[in-house]
Amino acid sequence: MPALAPLARLVLFVLLLAGPAMADRVTVFAAASLKTALDEAAAGFEAETGHEVVLSFAGSSVLARQIGLGAPADLFVSANEDWMDSLADGGHIVETSRRDLLSNRLVLVGPSGQKPGDMARALAGNTGRVAMALVDAVPAGIYGKAALTELGLWNLVAPRVAQTDNVRAALALVATGTAPLGIVYATDALAEPQVSVIAIFPDDSHPPIRYPAALISGRDTEAARDLLNYLSDTEAQGVFARHGFLPVGD
Repeated sequence: MPALAPLARLVLFVLLLAGPAMADRVTVFAAASLKTALDEAAAGFEAETGHEVVLSFAGSSVLARQIGLGAPADLFVSANEDWMDSLADGGHIVETSRRDLLSNRLVLVGPSGQKPGDMARALAGNTGRVAMALVDAVPAGIYGKAALTELGLWNLVAPRVAQTDNVRAALALVATGTAPLGIVYATDALAEPQVSVIAIFPDDSHPPIRYPAALISGRDTEAARDLLNYLSDTEAQGVFARHGFLPVGD
Protein backbone atom coordinates (compact mmCIF):
# COMPACT_ATOMS: atom_id res chain seq x y z
CA MET A 1 0.00 0.00 0.00
CA PRO A 2 2.73 2.56 0.82
CA ALA A 3 4.05 2.02 -2.73
CA LEU A 4 0.89 3.64 -4.06
CA ALA A 5 1.69 6.99 -2.49
CA PRO A 6 4.38 8.00 -5.04
CA LEU A 7 2.08 6.91 -7.87
CA ALA A 8 -0.78 8.96 -6.45
CA ARG A 9 1.50 11.97 -6.18
CA LEU A 10 2.58 11.49 -9.80
CA VAL A 11 -1.03 11.31 -11.01
CA LEU A 12 -1.89 14.45 -9.07
CA PHE A 13 1.14 16.24 -10.52
CA VAL A 14 0.12 15.30 -14.08
CA LEU A 15 -3.44 16.47 -13.47
CA LEU A 16 -2.20 19.80 -12.15
CA LEU A 17 -0.08 20.25 -15.24
CA ALA A 18 -2.93 19.29 -17.54
CA GLY A 19 -5.46 21.63 -15.91
CA PRO A 20 -4.21 24.94 -17.34
CA ALA A 21 -3.57 23.30 -20.71
CA MET A 22 -7.28 22.54 -20.97
CA ALA A 23 -8.11 26.24 -20.79
CA ASP A 24 -8.63 27.98 -24.11
CA ARG A 25 -8.79 31.52 -25.43
CA VAL A 26 -11.94 32.83 -27.13
CA THR A 27 -11.74 36.00 -29.21
CA VAL A 28 -15.01 37.88 -29.47
CA PHE A 29 -15.77 40.71 -31.90
CA ALA A 30 -18.75 42.61 -30.49
CA ALA A 31 -20.76 45.74 -31.17
CA ALA A 32 -19.50 48.75 -29.19
CA SER A 33 -22.82 49.18 -27.38
CA LEU A 34 -22.26 45.84 -25.62
CA LYS A 35 -19.00 46.85 -23.93
CA THR A 36 -20.02 47.46 -20.32
CA ALA A 37 -22.36 44.48 -20.07
CA LEU A 38 -20.24 42.05 -22.08
CA ASP A 39 -17.14 42.89 -20.04
CA GLU A 40 -19.02 41.74 -16.95
CA ALA A 41 -20.56 38.67 -18.57
CA ALA A 42 -17.21 37.56 -19.99
CA ALA A 43 -15.59 37.88 -16.57
CA GLY A 44 -18.25 35.56 -15.17
CA PHE A 45 -17.56 33.01 -17.91
CA GLU A 46 -13.81 33.17 -17.25
CA ALA A 47 -14.33 32.62 -13.52
CA GLU A 48 -16.63 29.67 -14.16
CA THR A 49 -14.63 27.88 -16.86
CA GLY A 50 -11.01 29.02 -16.65
CA HIS A 51 -11.07 30.03 -20.31
CA GLU A 52 -9.74 33.42 -21.36
CA VAL A 53 -12.03 35.79 -23.26
CA VAL A 54 -10.49 38.48 -25.46
CA LEU A 55 -13.01 41.17 -26.37
CA SER A 56 -12.72 43.54 -29.32
CA PHE A 57 -15.37 46.27 -29.56
CA ALA A 58 -16.16 48.50 -32.54
CA GLY A 59 -18.97 49.32 -34.91
CA SER A 60 -20.62 46.16 -36.26
CA SER A 61 -19.79 47.22 -39.82
CA VAL A 62 -16.06 47.49 -39.07
CA LEU A 63 -15.98 44.15 -37.28
CA ALA A 64 -17.93 42.33 -39.99
CA ARG A 65 -15.56 43.61 -42.66
CA GLN A 66 -12.55 42.54 -40.60
CA ILE A 67 -13.99 39.04 -40.15
CA GLY A 68 -14.70 38.86 -43.86
CA LEU A 69 -11.03 39.63 -44.49
CA GLY A 70 -9.91 36.85 -42.16
CA ALA A 71 -9.50 38.54 -38.78
CA PRO A 72 -9.08 35.88 -36.06
CA ALA A 73 -12.45 36.12 -34.32
CA ASP A 74 -14.12 33.05 -32.83
CA LEU A 75 -17.48 34.66 -32.08
CA PHE A 76 -19.26 37.70 -33.51
CA VAL A 77 -22.05 39.66 -31.83
CA SER A 78 -23.56 42.28 -34.12
CA ALA A 79 -26.01 45.07 -33.32
CA ASN A 80 -28.17 44.30 -36.33
CA GLU A 81 -29.14 41.46 -38.62
CA ASP A 82 -27.74 42.95 -41.83
CA TRP A 83 -24.05 42.66 -40.95
CA MET A 84 -24.54 39.11 -39.72
CA ASP A 85 -26.42 38.34 -42.94
CA SER A 86 -23.47 39.71 -44.90
CA LEU A 87 -21.10 37.29 -43.18
CA ALA A 88 -23.55 34.43 -43.63
CA ASP A 89 -23.76 35.14 -47.36
CA GLY A 90 -19.97 34.89 -47.55
CA GLY A 91 -19.88 31.60 -45.64
CA HIS A 92 -18.06 33.15 -42.69
CA ILE A 93 -20.33 31.98 -39.87
CA VAL A 94 -21.60 28.65 -38.58
CA GLU A 95 -25.25 29.04 -39.55
CA THR A 96 -26.55 26.52 -37.02
CA SER A 97 -24.98 28.52 -34.18
CA ARG A 98 -26.67 31.79 -35.07
CA ARG A 99 -29.15 33.18 -32.55
CA ASP A 100 -30.58 36.51 -31.39
CA LEU A 101 -29.21 37.31 -27.94
CA LEU A 102 -30.71 40.67 -27.01
CA SER A 103 -32.78 43.70 -27.90
CA ASN A 104 -32.52 47.40 -27.05
CA ARG A 105 -34.22 50.77 -27.41
CA LEU A 106 -33.16 53.93 -29.21
CA VAL A 107 -33.11 57.23 -27.31
CA LEU A 108 -32.38 60.92 -27.73
CA VAL A 109 -29.91 62.12 -25.09
CA GLY A 110 -28.65 65.45 -23.85
CA PRO A 111 -26.33 66.63 -21.06
CA SER A 112 -26.78 65.28 -17.55
CA GLY A 113 -29.64 67.02 -15.78
CA GLN A 114 -31.66 67.79 -18.90
CA LYS A 115 -35.28 66.90 -18.31
CA PRO A 116 -37.33 64.58 -20.53
CA GLY A 117 -39.33 66.39 -23.16
CA ASP A 118 -40.81 66.33 -26.63
CA MET A 119 -38.39 64.87 -29.16
CA ALA A 120 -39.41 67.04 -32.12
CA ARG A 121 -39.26 70.21 -30.03
CA ALA A 122 -35.83 69.31 -28.64
CA LEU A 123 -34.43 68.66 -32.11
CA ALA A 124 -36.04 71.74 -33.65
CA GLY A 125 -34.70 73.98 -30.88
CA ASN A 126 -31.18 72.62 -31.13
CA THR A 127 -28.66 74.78 -32.98
CA GLY A 128 -25.68 72.53 -32.30
CA ARG A 129 -24.63 69.12 -33.54
CA VAL A 130 -26.57 65.88 -33.14
CA ALA A 131 -24.15 63.02 -32.51
CA MET A 132 -24.95 59.75 -34.30
CA ALA A 133 -23.04 56.67 -35.34
CA LEU A 134 -22.45 56.41 -39.10
CA VAL A 135 -25.96 56.54 -40.51
CA ASP A 136 -25.32 54.31 -43.52
CA ALA A 137 -23.08 51.70 -41.90
CA VAL A 138 -23.27 51.40 -38.10
CA PRO A 139 -26.49 49.85 -36.73
CA ALA A 140 -27.25 52.61 -34.19
CA GLY A 141 -26.90 55.20 -36.94
CA ILE A 142 -28.99 53.15 -39.36
CA TYR A 143 -31.75 52.75 -36.77
CA GLY A 144 -31.52 56.44 -35.90
CA LYS A 145 -31.81 57.63 -39.49
CA ALA A 146 -34.73 55.26 -40.10
CA ALA A 147 -36.53 56.55 -37.00
CA LEU A 148 -35.98 60.21 -37.85
CA THR A 149 -37.17 59.59 -41.40
CA GLU A 150 -40.29 57.78 -40.19
CA LEU A 151 -41.07 60.64 -37.80
CA GLY A 152 -40.54 63.28 -40.49
CA LEU A 153 -37.49 64.75 -38.74
CA TRP A 154 -34.56 63.59 -40.85
CA ASN A 155 -34.44 66.61 -43.18
CA LEU A 156 -34.42 68.87 -40.12
CA VAL A 157 -31.62 66.98 -38.39
CA ALA A 158 -29.42 65.83 -41.30
CA PRO A 159 -27.45 69.08 -41.79
CA ARG A 160 -26.37 69.06 -38.14
CA VAL A 161 -25.47 65.39 -37.71
CA ALA A 162 -21.97 64.65 -36.40
CA GLN A 163 -21.24 61.07 -37.45
CA THR A 164 -18.94 58.78 -35.48
CA ASP A 165 -17.40 55.36 -36.05
CA ASN A 166 -19.54 53.71 -33.37
CA VAL A 167 -22.33 54.51 -30.95
CA ARG A 168 -20.08 54.85 -27.90
CA ALA A 169 -18.14 57.58 -29.71
CA ALA A 170 -21.44 59.40 -30.36
CA LEU A 171 -22.28 59.04 -26.68
CA ALA A 172 -18.90 60.52 -25.74
CA LEU A 173 -19.57 63.64 -27.82
CA VAL A 174 -22.65 64.37 -25.72
CA ALA A 175 -21.00 63.38 -22.42
CA THR A 176 -18.12 65.80 -23.03
CA GLY A 177 -20.38 68.63 -24.21
CA THR A 178 -19.04 68.56 -27.76
CA ALA A 179 -22.54 67.88 -29.08
CA PRO A 180 -25.67 69.02 -27.18
CA LEU A 181 -27.76 66.09 -28.44
CA GLY A 182 -27.15 62.52 -29.52
CA ILE A 183 -29.01 59.42 -30.64
CA VAL A 184 -27.81 56.27 -28.91
CA TYR A 185 -29.15 53.10 -27.35
CA ALA A 186 -30.91 53.19 -23.99
CA THR A 187 -28.15 50.99 -22.57
CA ASP A 188 -25.50 53.53 -23.61
CA ALA A 189 -27.35 56.29 -21.80
CA LEU A 190 -27.62 54.11 -18.70
CA ALA A 191 -23.86 53.49 -18.74
CA GLU A 192 -22.91 57.18 -18.97
CA PRO A 193 -23.76 59.43 -15.97
CA GLN A 194 -22.94 62.58 -17.93
CA VAL A 195 -26.00 62.25 -20.19
CA SER A 196 -29.76 62.20 -19.65
CA VAL A 197 -32.51 60.65 -21.75
CA ILE A 198 -34.74 63.30 -23.30
CA ALA A 199 -37.03 60.98 -25.24
CA ILE A 200 -37.41 57.36 -26.36
CA PHE A 201 -38.00 56.62 -30.04
CA PRO A 202 -41.17 54.61 -30.70
CA ASP A 203 -40.32 50.97 -31.40
CA ASP A 204 -42.29 51.07 -34.63
CA SER A 205 -40.29 54.01 -35.99
CA HIS A 206 -37.32 51.82 -36.90
CA PRO A 207 -36.54 48.15 -37.64
CA PRO A 208 -36.45 45.90 -34.56
CA ILE A 209 -33.15 46.21 -32.71
CA ARG A 210 -31.56 42.78 -32.48
CA TYR A 211 -28.13 41.53 -31.42
CA PRO A 212 -27.46 38.32 -33.36
CA ALA A 213 -24.48 36.17 -32.36
CA ALA A 214 -22.74 33.37 -34.24
CA LEU A 215 -19.58 31.31 -34.26
CA ILE A 216 -17.07 31.99 -37.03
CA SER A 217 -16.51 29.26 -39.61
CA GLY A 218 -13.36 27.26 -38.98
CA ARG A 219 -12.99 28.66 -35.46
CA ASP A 220 -15.93 27.03 -33.69
CA THR A 221 -13.98 25.54 -30.80
CA GLU A 222 -15.60 23.92 -27.80
CA ALA A 223 -14.69 26.95 -25.68
CA ALA A 224 -16.31 29.31 -28.20
CA ARG A 225 -19.46 27.19 -28.24
CA ASP A 226 -19.49 27.17 -24.45
CA LEU A 227 -19.23 30.97 -24.37
CA LEU A 228 -22.06 31.42 -26.85
CA ASN A 229 -24.26 29.10 -24.79
CA TYR A 230 -23.26 30.93 -21.61
CA LEU A 231 -24.26 34.30 -23.10
CA SER A 232 -27.63 32.80 -24.02
CA ASP A 233 -28.26 31.37 -20.57
CA THR A 234 -29.87 32.76 -17.44
CA GLU A 235 -26.80 34.08 -15.62
CA ALA A 236 -25.44 36.17 -18.49
CA GLN A 237 -28.92 37.28 -19.54
CA GLY A 238 -29.33 38.61 -16.00
CA VAL A 239 -26.14 40.64 -16.42
CA PHE A 240 -27.42 42.11 -19.68
CA ALA A 241 -30.77 42.93 -18.08
CA ARG A 242 -29.04 44.84 -15.26
CA HIS A 243 -27.36 46.96 -17.91
CA GLY A 244 -30.68 47.76 -19.56
CA PHE A 245 -30.79 45.27 -22.42
CA LEU A 246 -34.10 43.65 -23.26
CA PRO A 247 -34.94 40.05 -24.10
CA VAL A 248 -35.65 39.44 -27.76
CA GLY A 249 -39.32 40.01 -28.41
CA ASP A 250 -39.79 42.83 -25.87
